[in-house]
Amino acid sequence: MPPTRGRPIALKLLVLLLVPLTSLVGLWAFAAGLTGGDGLRLLQINELVTNLSNPAEQINVQLQNERLASVEFLTSGQGRERLTTQRAQTDRIVAEFRKLAGEQRDVSPQMAAQLAALYDKLDRLPEIRHTVDGPSPAPFEVIDGYSQMVDATFRMRDAMILVPDTSLYRQARAVTMLGEAKDILSRERAVITVVLARGRVTGAEREAFTGMVATRRLLYTQAMSHLDPELRAPYERLMDSPAYKEFVAAEDAIRGQAVLNGLPATAATWPTDAANVWAMVERNQFAAVQGVVRRVTPAANGILTKIGVAGGVGLLAVLASILLSLRFRRRLGEELAGLRDAATELAEIRLAGLVKRLRTGGAQAPSPEEVAPLEVKADTSEVRDIVAAFNSVQSTAVEAALGQARLRHGVGQVFLNLARRNQSLLHRQLLQLDSMERKTQEPEILEDLFKLDHLTTRMRRHAESLIILSDQAPGRGWRNPVPIHDVLRAAVAEVEEYQRVEVLRPPSVAVVGGAVTDVAHLMAELVENATLFSPPKTRVDLRTTTTPHGITVEVEDRGLGLGRAELDELNARLAKMPEFDLAQSERLGLFVVGRLAARHGIKVTLGPSPYGGLTASVSLPASLLADQPALAGR
Repeated sequence: MPPTRGRPIALKLLVLLLVPLTSLVGLWAFAAGLTGGDGLRLLQINELVTNLSNPAEQINVQLQNERLASVEFLTSGQGRERLTTQRAQTDRIVAEFRKLAGEQRDVSPQMAAQLAALYDKLDRLPEIRHTVDGPSPAPFEVIDGYSQMVDATFRMRDAMILVPDTSLYRQARAVTMLGEAKDILSRERAVITVVLARGRVTGAEREAFTGMVATRRLLYTQAMSHLDPELRAPYERLMDSPAYKEFVAAEDAIRGQAVLNGLPATAATWPTDAANVWAMVERNQFAAVQGVVRRVTPAANGILTKIGVAGGVGLLAVLASILLSLRFRRRLGEELAGLRDAATELAEIRLAGLVKRLRTGGAQAPSPEEVAPLEVKADTSEVRDIVAAFNSVQSTAVEAALGQARLRHGVGQVFLNLARRNQSLLHRQLLQLDSMERKTQEPEILEDLFKLDHLTTRMRRHAESLIILSDQAPGRGWRNPVPIHDVLRAAVAEVEEYQRVEVLRPPSVAVVGGAVTDVAHLMAELVENATLFSPPKTRVDLRTTTTPHGITVEVEDRGLGLGRAELDELNARLAKMPEFDLAQSERLGLFVVGRLAARHGIKVTLGPSPYGGLTASVSLPASLLADQPALAGR
């Protein structure tokens, strides 16, 4: 920028340094925003714990006590005074929770939705009590009514543990699992009371109790794998205690076939065993919750301390640059122009490119070229100081961006590990179902097994979606090419309303084995979207045509369709591999389709259908097709 005659040096400095100083302020704000938001979020979570989580935990305790007291009253006809006292205590805790929740501000939309759902469940408490006081109440109906309210409190608390610190998140999630296991233990106590009063166990009761036991033990296993030694130690002592082992033996006895004809002699000790375990679990759960809460504030203070240091250094650099620039004389314009150009390149090209790469390429450390220090030819020491300040801010910004990338990568690994575990369990379940289908000959049982098999297949696809969003392969694969007709049928089989889908006869081509799983998954997401957004009794057609560059599969529905602006937006996202955004989880299938399409060079476009709905066109390139069709085989 050339100097202007007759203007004071202060104005010249203002003009010459406007771009680099603006860039410096932007970098400082960028570094502060990356870490400051995490610290403030942790402090906000601490406030939510005080105003919502702890009162909700007290509601759980009172509801669990009232559930047990209600069941004891139903089975024995005694304990009316105790039940009345417990109801009054529950009402007091619920009223206190509503008061604190009403005063809470800055609640996220997800949190507000879960809070509204909890209010709706709590409003049904008088109805459940009326059932208990009625002439012929069903104990299991009463147990389920209280359980739904407790489940609603856990869903509300799940929305509060999305903390930016991965380690703290794992501990909080594990403690929540232990809380859910504690509630299932409370349900088991209620069922034991019913069983002892009747003197035997019915088939339905045994099945329900078996599910409770399996769920409780699974939650314990998962939670223990995530807890650190400090929080895990009390639960390890609990599970090694004689009282817990006696209770586990009681659980196994109730799940056994023998109880269908009568209870064993040891049944008299079951309530005592359950009460002993309940007392220890209550003590451990309270200590675990308090242990996690105590870690929130130090983590937040650590993050805020870092941003304070980084922000102070950046702010001082800005002020020093302005003061030192007033003393420049000869060659000032040339030196400052070089500094301005270098800072602009840093802010708009190098750092922007680095941040973009970290968002899309994982948490790999930046290359030396990306973090190379600024080089400006200057004889003035003040200009060199400004260059050093830019380099310091650059390092701070790079470290902050790298930390965020590692955090996102860690969360992705959590999703991946959970999905892998679910995938393994679902695969084993499918094998077990297949074995059961082969062994049974009864049509009704076989039909139920087929429905369960179809549901498990859909669950496996959802688990694979999480793996795909983590940029990993699902694990299933094929050695040989598979005819396109079989691939499309496999995709339709993973959709809930598969009866509405008609696969028109495709050409005689096959998909290479390495792409079969991904193509089937992509088509299943589009077909499911077509069935969900079209009237229930309408048909969804799959047509396949040959093109000079491969084949095109069209998924056509008869729904309401979308506007042109929204179609253009969706097609723009599908044209490139989208970055998964947690704020748009309702369009999970769109992200999965985009990832799979980008992985194999598949082109997916959405357009209007002649029937008023949408037509999704999937263009498979010739590289995914085999020269000759082959029989499918793993």
